[in-house]
Amino acid sequence: MKKLKITISGMHCASCAGNVERSLKKVQGVRNVSVSLMTNKSIVEVEDNVSEEALKHAVAKTGYKVVEIQKV
Repeated sequence: MKKLKITISGMHCASCAGNVERSLKKVQGVRNVSVSLMTNKSIVEVEDNVSEEALKHAVAKTGYKVVEIQKV
């Protein structure tokens, strides 16, 4: 299990953050997701086999862009 901090650009409202959160939760291997509109960041707990590309794709599907992914 690993914990990642994802910086996301383009979110403007609570609905935006909710859409990103729902999309990330659909990625297989994601255990917990928390998206903060105020900081434009998401904390995601994932299994070790989940790729950063899968997370980026999930965010991109909602119309936003991943700026950075860091291990926490």
